[in-house]
Amino acid sequence: MAKSAFSKNDIWLAAGVRTPFSKVDGTLSTIDAIALSVPVVKHMIAELHGGKPDFVVWGNVVPSLTWSNIAREILMDAGVDPAVPAFSTVMACSTSMAGVIEAAGMIDGVSRNLALVGGVDSLSQVQLGLGTSLSNWMRQFQSARSLGEKLSHAFDLKLQDVRLFIPAVSNRTTGKSMGEHTEITAKEWNIGRAEQDQIALQSHQHAIAAWEHGFFDDLVIPFGDLRRDTIPRKDTSLEKLAKLPPAFDRISGKGTLTAGNSSPLTDGASSIWVASEAGLAKLPPTLPRVKLIDWEIASVDFRVEGLLMAPPYAIPRLLARHSLTYADIHLWEIHEAFAAQVLAHIKALESTEFIKTKAGVAASFGAFPRDRLNPNGGSVALGHPFGATGARILSQAVKQLAGMPSGQRAIVSICADGGQGTVALLESA
Repeated sequence: MAKSAFSKNDIWLAAGVRTPFSKVDGTLSTIDAIALSVPVVKHMIAELHGGKPDFVVWGNVVPSLTWSNIAREILMDAGVDPAVPAFSTVMACSTSMAGVIEAAGMIDGVSRNLALVGGVDSLSQVQLGLGTSLSNWMRQFQSARSLGEKLSHAFDLKLQDVRLFIPAVSNRTTGKSMGEHTEITAKEWNIGRAEQDQIALQSHQHAIAAWEHGFFDDLVIPFGDLRRDTIPRKDTSLEKLAKLPPAFDRISGKGTLTAGNSSPLTDGASSIWVASEAGLAKLPPTLPRVKLIDWEIASVDFRVEGLLMAPPYAIPRLLARHSLTYADIHLWEIHEAFAAQVLAHIKALESTEFIKTKAGVAASFGAFPRDRLNPNGGSVALGHPFGATGARILSQAVKQLAGMPSGQRAIVSICADGGQGTVALLESA
């Protein structure tokens, strides 16, 4: 799937803010998705000094029965002008990046010039549900008009109907978790434990360095007493990572994915601006901004291909459309769902056969520049609140790229459950 019908240089991204990210059942565990999002939205709206966005797109992956359009609920709680339309979106880990693509397609340069986009998830606030049979019984029981009808209906309840629905981080079609699928990919692509741990170590080292150098100071706002991400570990090492047991394949003796080289379940919210030239003029001139040049969405049959392997299909198509090679991309931001998945993507991108037979692109793009990958840390170290990750990665890329010379380019890539992925091409002004 190629980009929407906006013309070159019409769409800009300006860096947004996010909450600190915290591991599941940690510092943010008592805060639901709406409450996590409200301070982020308030901060973004305050940047407009009395103005307002033309519309809002907000993403959320973990479902809740207490809301259907979380975007609208957040705006109401944040005190935003109720005349601002808001809708929710979802595409697993690509959710808020998909929201950016949706917003870019809606901006027309006339009546729609500025969109606030973001996403959130609280993996600590997962609502359990009733099984379908029990839900139906409960609804019918409540609608009974008399005590006799209720008692009669009570005897209709069967023990096997009394089941709870517990949401899981797994694919509905296969029943396998993301980690179980990625273990398969790691074995198919011959991805070893040591190289996974090396990616994880670099992610933590880069994240810690970025925090210490102030890179995140204007990208992360305080949430209560929490001032920074709780997940990056300054004291981690290859030796410590090597001691961790396999997390998803504990039986075969060949499992390589661990808690250390996989992204943790995380709580947090993030945001970003999407604008036309006119919309950009409403934002503070100090905000980092870059051009959204193009995008690509790919989807593969995950019953045959790797569940998280769609981006290597999308990236060559996107680059070929602009006659670019890997060396022409000065910044690579690849979502680290798992270190093994990142390494599998790189191996696929360096395989001429894969690019030709799978991605359908007859071109050579050169060696992948690993030294340009995730310079400020990735999801393994920073965390991965599903709905928030897209806006987090894009804002991070916008700030990094905006500080580079004019004409420099970035690729931002996110894999998603369901065998899908989103990729964006950015350029500094």
